[in-house]
Amino acid sequence: MSGHSKWAQIKRQKGVADARRGQLFTKLAREITVAARQGGADLNANFRLRLAVQKARESNMPADNIERATKRGTGESDAAALEEVTYEGYGPGGTAILIQAMTDNRNRTVADLRRVLTRAGGNLGEAGSVAWIFESRGVIIIEAGKADPDGVALQAIDAGADDVKVEDGAVEVYTRPEDMEAVKRQLEQAGLDVSSAEVSMVPKTVIELGDKDAHAALRLVERIEELDDVQRVFSNAGFSEQALETYEAAS
Repeated sequence: MSGHSKWAQIKRQKGVADARRGQLFTKLAREITVAARQGGADLNANFRLRLAVQKARESNMPADNIERATKRGTGESDAAALEEVTYEGYGPGGTAILIQAMTDNRNRTVADLRRVLTRAGGNLGEAGSVAWIFESRGVIIIEAGKADPDGVALQAIDAGADDVKVEDGAVEVYTRPEDMEAVKRQLEQAGLDVSSAEVSMVPKTVIELGDKDAHAALRLVERIEELDDVQRVFSNAGFSEQALETYEAAS
């Protein structure tokens, strides 16, 4: 979504991950379990598991938790019958919402999502209704600090990035999913401050929202993320700097 780096920064400042650490660890463990189930426990051979474990470590998830989650995925311990489901819907201002969930009860998950979306003036859509708006890309965010952001952007291009955006002192770097690790490694070796790196669903088109709809969309994303079965939420909502600042001040 537009303003990705600023929104990520706001969430960090609000301490969302720390406040919900138990829930965060549960979601990270689910991702590890499913990744291990699909591709095995070898980090070198399983790209998805490697990213999941890396994110868990960055979130200070205990090594024992990571090991247990991996063993559940490979069948070495009992594991719930989790399945991955993607839901599509609409939010304030007609924005598209893509929701990735892991659940052992689809009926519960759908009911929870419908309730949250309806209260926000949105609704669930049919399969394929908004998925076409998004594409899978590697997203790396670099805090430029005292460095020249335009110079950092050029370094990212030289490292293999497909596209870059400079926004509010941060550089958003976009890559093919399979190239993200290599580009991130080169940027870190160059001494740049990589604040986050992940494979994300990036919107091809963005709907810029006024302050009222922007605040409603931000609240909706937060409430969807709070649901136990939801892993990640993506939107094509665009937020102005002013809308993000006023939302942060009011939160």
